[in-house]
Amino acid sequence: MQVTSKRNTRLARALGLVSALALVGGLSANVAFSADGTASPAQTLHPEKWPAAKAQRLIDPAIEKKIDALMAQMSVEEKVGQTIQGDISTIKPADLRKYPLGSILAGGNSGPGGDDRASAQAWLDLADEFYRVSMEKKPGRVQIPVIFGVDAVHGHGNIGAATIFPHNIALGATRDRDLLRRTGEVTAREMAATGIDWTFAPALSVVRDDRWGRSYEGFSEDPEIVAAYAGAVVEGIQGVIGSKDFMKPGRTVATAKHFLADGGTDGGRDQGDAKITEEELVRLHNAGYPPAIDAGVLTIMTSFSSWQGIKHHGNKQLMTDVLKGRMGFNGFIVGDWNAHDQVPGCTKYNCPTSLIAGLDMYMASDSWELLYKNTLAQVKDGTIPMARLDDAVRRILRVKFHAGLFDKPAPKDRKDVPAISTLGSAENRAVGREAVRKSLVLLKNQGGVLPLSPKAKVLVAGDGADNIGKQAGGWTISWQGTGNRNDEFPGATSILDGIKEAVAAGGGSVAYDKAGAFKDKPDVAIVVFGEEPYAEFQGDVETLEFQPGDKSDLALLKKLKAQGIPTVAVFLSGRPMWVNPEINASDAFVAAWLPGTEGNGVADVLFKGADGKVKYDFNGKLSFSWPKNAVQTPLNRGDANYDPQFAYGYGLTYKDKGDVAPLSENSGVPAGSGSSTGVFFRRGGAPAPWSLAIADQVGDLRVTTTTGTSPGKVVDLKSVDVAAQEDAKQLTWNGTGRGAFIISGRAVDLSRQSNGDVTLSLRYRVDQAPTGKAHVSMVCGPNCRADLDLTKILTDAKPGTFQTTKISLKCFAAAGAQMASIEAPVVISTEGRLGLTVTDAKLDADPGNAVCPAK
Repeated sequence: MQVTSKRNTRLARALGLVSALALVGGLSANVAFSADGTASPAQTLHPEKWPAAKAQRLIDPAIEKKIDALMAQMSVEEKVGQTIQGDISTIKPADLRKYPLGSILAGGNSGPGGDDRASAQAWLDLADEFYRVSMEKKPGRVQIPVIFGVDAVHGHGNIGAATIFPHNIALGATRDRDLLRRTGEVTAREMAATGIDWTFAPALSVVRDDRWGRSYEGFSEDPEIVAAYAGAVVEGIQGVIGSKDFMKPGRTVATAKHFLADGGTDGGRDQGDAKITEEELVRLHNAGYPPAIDAGVLTIMTSFSSWQGIKHHGNKQLMTDVLKGRMGFNGFIVGDWNAHDQVPGCTKYNCPTSLIAGLDMYMASDSWELLYKNTLAQVKDGTIPMARLDDAVRRILRVKFHAGLFDKPAPKDRKDVPAISTLGSAENRAVGREAVRKSLVLLKNQGGVLPLSPKAKVLVAGDGADNIGKQAGGWTISWQGTGNRNDEFPGATSILDGIKEAVAAGGGSVAYDKAGAFKDKPDVAIVVFGEEPYAEFQGDVETLEFQPGDKSDLALLKKLKAQGIPTVAVFLSGRPMWVNPEINASDAFVAAWLPGTEGNGVADVLFKGADGKVKYDFNGKLSFSWPKNAVQTPLNRGDANYDPQFAYGYGLTYKDKGDVAPLSENSGVPAGSGSSTGVFFRRGGAPAPWSLAIADQVGDLRVTTTTGTSPGKVVDLKSVDVAAQEDAKQLTWNGTGRGAFIISGRAVDLSRQSNGDVTLSLRYRVDQAPTGKAHVSMVCGPNCRADLDLTKILTDAKPGTFQTTKISLKCFAAAGAQMASIEAPVVISTEGRLGLTVTDAKLDADPGNAVCPAK
């Protein structure tokens, strides 16, 4: 099919393929301020409507005296330094000798020495070095220990040897507050063993739209569970406030995040806008924060997102008047990764607005040096009031005193914390295994096929069965959780490992084949499949359809069923998804979520014990409603016309009749929809919201899904087979003029990705080397385009061989792209001859082998 439109013509003009430059689209502003620059009535908060503090936590007269004495000795330079946090990818311990920063972090793809797969010893060595440099005696400087933070959001996930728990969505299904407390305890102990004193957890997101890529970080769609768990997890990490247990050795500083309504943005867009009433903001999204504050949470992270168009990082009403004032939070507020950069009038290097509004510590990952200098100048010239700086510093020091950082020796000298050898200990893994068992939700058990006999002949299939990285999900070793191998998780068990262990104990047998092949017909098949790992950005989807187009897992289930084999589906996912065809093709269907490293917890429940008795029954109950079709979102308990496939609270046990009538297989999704906005081309097509086009100087784009020729006959495109039928596009430029291959759609915000390590990943084969200059570009609006020179990369490529080139998004930003509004994320163009076959184009959070071609 080929179509043209006025919009395509305008995009062609923006690409310079015709003389005029005009571009439709772009993101419309939704912020409405009154004439004097203050918030409009719709953006005004009323602190009296928010819950008042139960008690003034964290105010200890003895500690306040110590803070007074310390601050009296501090210079303005040292005070400003306390408010700045840099990432270990851009700051070295020696830098603290010049810059008195208060904190460092290791972000999603940061690791010691640039290795996010570094050993536990390397993490301890780095934490120790930062601490020792921060505490060196220097003339004119006060000794203040640096605090090191990481995203230990489901266990100490930076380290493969650690106990990695099920993600929060799974823990929400357990309905076990004490278990949540114990997962916090284990996480804190394992962090303490590596010398790290601060975790950016727990997430208290109330997830109202499951298309959000961070849905799995929330305990529930409903505030009741989030409110019930918040204090328990904080106490597990920090200990019980007011007791000798609070912040004792082996505890770490907790962070309630992301304040506020990160799970309530319009359309489930990460870093988006919560277009809701103040009443909903309080009733739904604030539910977890009062219990966390009452439990003594020491830090709160403010969200990238907005309420009614006002970015939280610049919202004084929210941070100062509500959180610190009405709700009585006396710890400190830390920002998210360069999120102050999104406040109007700010850049990541210069943002007094955030500090004045109530932010206490900037998370200035790669901007810390210049931000420090600018903030210092703004304090000295009065732009930032000294009283506000002093309040921020007092709060940061208060947390450091409560955390015992002034009393603790350097991490390697701490004798009263667990040793590195205790990471992933049997005791700790037992808690993880229990969490897996209790989180599994049984959706279907037709004819009582479960529980299984351990004496049976069992076939295990599916690409998730022996894949610890897949079962652990995002925020595991790497930011997105991609590229992880089983051998990088010493001591962990895959789901297959657990099945083998259970069946061996009963005398049965296990055969494993990913594709479901077998020699001897099995008594039962277990198929483990689900979502590939992802985190924020890459995890946002358009619909909840599990496998649009590619139905390989469904085909496997149907193949086994057709052979008369009872089939059990174990589904790995970070959210409820529309899987009606897969449920229909299974005799039993288990929502296993993202169970982490203790895959044996799955087999504990699927199989009877060796004595033939049920050892563990299903316990999990849905904390997220399960949709009837793929576009049934938002879907939350209490909604008008609430009509889920499986309701909030649903979850079968072995005592229940588990039959489920055949479900509708009408997804409700228009053809081609349902993709992540971070995937631009795959399996031969451009998933929604993207479309393919070819263009030339005649001045129009020709949108095509199969074959086509550009209007001026400069570029030919056709579908070809590489690994599957028509899974690639072959492009041929004939050198008669400038032509382009374009992937475009609605404007998307890639500014956060371009601040980190995200790349544009292209997989292709050079069929004919370029005879003229070739470029890869991004288009961002009228007169807005970034061109990078691909000529040498394509010329050096081995003809006839597929290769992957990763281009850092930072390079496009440096070349002039406005990353907040990218309408065409992939444009390949040349005036010469060129032959390319393309199989994949996507965002990739693994920066390995990234390049930065010149403009």
